[in-house]
Amino acid sequence: MNKEQIFEQIKKKESFLCVGLDTDLNKIPEHLHDYDDPIYEFNKSIIDATAPYCVAFKPNLAFYESEGVEGWKAFEKTVAYIKQRYPDQFIIADAKRGDIGNTSEMYARSFFDDFKVNAVTVAPYMGEDSVKPFLIYPNKWVILLALTSNKGSADFQLIKDDDGERLFEKVLRISQSWATDNEMMYVVGATQGELFKDVRKIVPNHFLLVPGVGAQGGSLEEVCQYGMNSSCGLLVNSSRGIIYADNGENYAHFAGEEAKKLQLEMKNMLKKYLI
Repeated sequence: MNKEQIFEQIKKKESFLCVGLDTDLNKIPEHLHDYDDPIYEFNKSIIDATAPYCVAFKPNLAFYESEGVEGWKAFEKTVAYIKQRYPDQFIIADAKRGDIGNTSEMYARSFFDDFKVNAVTVAPYMGEDSVKPFLIYPNKWVILLALTSNKGSADFQLIKDDDGERLFEKVLRISQSWATDNEMMYVVGATQGELFKDVRKIVPNHFLLVPGVGAQGGSLEEVCQYGMNSSCGLLVNSSRGIIYADNGENYAHFAGEEAKKLQLEMKNMLKKYLI
């Protein structure tokens, strides 16, 4: 799926919502534990309920890896279900990989050849040769960590060099030589507020994956005011605020309602801020 196709889906659904599938066995409704694969059963219901209101799904690999082989099976079935039932959805493996070249080649093969997701999140710390193996796959995306939503992001990402350039700015500037804006996106946390202006000075045309709206307190209004561009340029993720909106038997209905609320907000933001 290329940049234009993503934007077409955004315009069609009047939404740039990404639903994070951070599925925790300790948080899903109790009755689902009667199923052979409770994670998959939960995900299917959430996907069906939210697909009309979102353009992307983002399974967080930590929640699947923590369950061993059964978790990997649930992840594989979840991706296959989305691709079969909702082929226009953009699927992001939130794996935060990134290692020496031959190791990254194996990670890339796993996610792009085997699971066939559209994108994978990658850490930039080890530099170009750790990212390049993910970029050899046509119509696939690297989503590079740049300015994250967690409190500890300030520990390194905001450090300035002798010229006053902050580390996240250096990541944005240097990595542009590795790929085009039709191959690479960046993670920029919703909690960063006006720093989106500084991000857009360096990468005006790239899509940004934006976590931190909802449970982490990020402002959708600020994200759109400072981050939206002529192709929208945003995939705003919400995980806990949607998938754990209710813990009863009607959990999927409430998840759908929360996704719909965000979609309606995004519809208004597109009218207000789309350049």
